Amino acid sequence: MAETGASPLPPTPPAHTPLARAEHFVWLTARVLEQRRFAYHFLGGGADAVETALSAYLNEDGGYGHALEPDLRGPVSQPLHTGHALRVLDSIGRCGGQRVERVCRYLTSVSTRDGALPAIHPSQRGYPAAPFVPIVDDPPSELLATGPVVGLLHGNEVWHAWLFRATDFCWQAVESLEKSHPYEIEAAVAFLDSAPDRPRAEAAADRLGRLVREQRLVALDPERLEAFPVSPGYAPGEHHFPYDYAKAPSSLARAWFTDEEMTRSLEFLARGQREDGGWPIRWRQWAPGAALEARSIVTIEALRTLRAYGLAVG
Repeated sequence: MAETGASPLPPTPPAHTPLARAEHFVWLTARVLEQRRFAYHFLGGGADAVETALSAYLNEDGGYGHALEPDLRGPVSQPLHTGHALRVLDSIGRCGGQRVERVCRYLTSVSTRDGALPAIHPSQRGYPAAPFVPIVDDPPSELLATGPVVGLLHGNEVWHAWLFRATDFCWQAVESLEKSHPYEIEAAVAFLDSAPDRPRAEAAADRLGRLVREQRLVALDPERLEAFPVSPGYAPGEHHFPYDYAKAPSSLARAWFTDEEMTRSLEFLARGQREDGGWPIRWRQWAPGAALEARSIVTIEALRTLRAYGLAVG
């Protein structure tokens, strides 16, 4: 007999499917937040449970901390943590209302002189962080941190005074990109996919697509990875693929790739599931706990991308 007050478990997908194997991995290794996210996206779980789990990372200043982004440890709020929180809220249809108003107040408080976000606020100093994350006293504005946040807020029709200058920064940064790297391009796409001026966004995306191919910032043939360079400072084998840029068919970046290139990359993504049911992380690993936490996040996003393109996962 079930314990009194116990919550019924959602139905489990058929054994041995990619989804079932991923579910086993998530229950075995993931934080409560990723367990709740997995249940929401794939097992019929509720949004309230995700939001409750996310609230554990919320600080009194309206930002998020507590290693929500696994490569930054410690309790302090950071723009990267807060951007991560907004992605979670967006994925469950809760990116609005008073919770986001509080987030915008936090973003205003940590903005640089031109109204954009630094990747890392100096309050991180003294807490563990990945060695490839520089902490400086006067951090510069970063498209990497600002673009995804501004894009999400526009996509959810959020309006706040902070957004005006931050949007101007993103346009200037995107339209002046020349020499770039994959994560910066991904941030640009996250902005352009929801930027309010659609003709301008489409023109900017078209230029970035040409840049990505000319600078060989994408591995177009997973069977010939040795033919595609890894960007300076990245980990060995840290390639980026068409699905990294176009995470859904609706993305402006989808037009950068042929159907054959997109299909090859998605098949490669599907084959990337490990024996333990999770997907690997491709960036540099520096601490076992951070790497394990990141793998469950990567696993959920891999399944969401495959499903967005209509590939069966379970």
